[in-house]
Amino acid sequence: MSENLDQSNINEAGKSNDSEQDLGGAVEGSDEALEKRIKPGSPSPQRVQRPHSSPPRFVTVEELLETAKGVTNMALAHEIAVNGEFRIKPVELPEDSLEKRVKDIVHKAFWDCLSTQLSEDPPTYDHAIKLVGEIKQTLLSFLLPGHTRLRNQITEVLDLDLIKQEAENGALDISKLAEFIIGMMGTLCAPARDEEVKKLKDIKEIVPLFRAIFSVLDLMKVDMANFAVTSIRPHLMQQSVEYERKKFQELLEKQPNSLDFVTQWLEEASDDLMNQKYKNSLPAAGGAAGSGDATMLSPVAVQNYAYLKLLKWDHLQRPFPETVLMDQSRFQELQLQLEQLTILGAVLLVTFNMAAPGISSQADFAEKLKMIVKILLTDMHLPSFHLKDALTTIGEKVCVEVSSCLSLCGFTPFTTDQETVLKGQIQAVASPEDPIRRIMDSRILTFLETYLASGHQKPFPTVPGGLGPIQKELEEVAIKFVRLVNYNKMVFSPYYDAILS
Repeated sequence: MSENLDQSNINEAGKSNDSEQDLGGAVEGSDEALEKRIKPGSPSPQRVQRPHSSPPRFVTVEELLETAKGVTNMALAHEIAVNGEFRIKPVELPEDSLEKRVKDIVHKAFWDCLSTQLSEDPPTYDHAIKLVGEIKQTLLSFLLPGHTRLRNQITEVLDLDLIKQEAENGALDISKLAEFIIGMMGTLCAPARDEEVKKLKDIKEIVPLFRAIFSVLDLMKVDMANFAVTSIRPHLMQQSVEYERKKFQELLEKQPNSLDFVTQWLEEASDDLMNQKYKNSLPAAGGAAGSGDATMLSPVAVQNYAYLKLLKWDHLQRPFPETVLMDQSRFQELQLQLEQLTILGAVLLVTFNMAAPGISSQADFAEKLKMIVKILLTDMHLPSFHLKDALTTIGEKVCVEVSSCLSLCGFTPFTTDQETVLKGQIQAVASPEDPIRRIMDSRILTFLETYLASGHQKPFPTVPGGLGPIQKELEEVAIKFVRLVNYNKMVFSPYYDAILS
């Protein structure tokens, strides 16, 4: 490691042996989280009392179905509330699935029947009129209360009684009806559907035209549903907290053990923090701690630390706490992003410490180098990704870029020995025990903890040293993390407070 990396950084990295200890180091310095004190004379950390769960009971199939429905509704409301990118998508059945084969067979039989009726002499319009009726109801469902003129037009032109009379008298012009329907679809559709509606005008045969009309109408239904979701989201955000809490309470009444993993999660967080504060309160000589030096943790401090633990969760070996289960995939995504940022930050740190001081101050070069490393780390989440191989490639690429920049700036190019040292330091980042990697990990957690403790009401806290090159990416992750945490607290804080009281 370059001598530019001061000894205090190495000592900082040596303080922690694993991710849990790094997590502890990130939060133990937050004095704002400590509010109450341990009673005088307490010799050791106090343990949160875990409430006893109710004994298991048998439930009926009906109760299970009702519970499943409640969980589904709660999950949907939660998804709409927390996911600004939530969109309803058309159902696309797998090509080889039984459901798709059955659907294709039924649809083919229906359209074949329609084709047969229209081919008769004189034509039979029974099926066609039913389709017009369905189209009429669909078009009316797209209208808003103020669309009086359009509603009157649809009702007048698609008058089923009049259409039936025209069919009986041989005066029905089905093509004219289709033309009106296509025109109305063009009026009501979203701009993204203009091209699909335009293509309908090129279809001359009645049966293929009706099939295409229903296909586009299905897409318009999805568009309308997404418009409705966007419209109700602000209102839903106000109601979803109470709704989710109510649904979870109903689930808890049916399944009384639904807080077991939450209790264990909070209990561990409390124990970890208490042990850290107790150890820190011991005199340097290892004697007994003074009673006034020990502190009791506030519920807020325990909860914040518990949320940070979710960013280090072993998802394969440990069940996720019940109250954050609907956000497990989001926490996993954040965890992967932070792991990538840790590697990225470590690589940039060792590179800029090895290079001349003037290199890291050049914004364009720093950004270019960051993008190169990010691209090579893009597939970190894939099982086929091998970090050691990727870091070997990164080391080679970084040395080329640094040498090129040094030459352009008039600095002495890297020697072979310097390149070898830099490549070795970059490859060493593959190990979770690498001091530089642990420094980045600890400082990232410190930043997240500080931002979380601020209540998301202040500007971003100062970024710890060494995180400057990844500040933008880190702040983006911090915003997502704090939003998840704050929403979860609003819904479930009464349960957390009860457990920790």
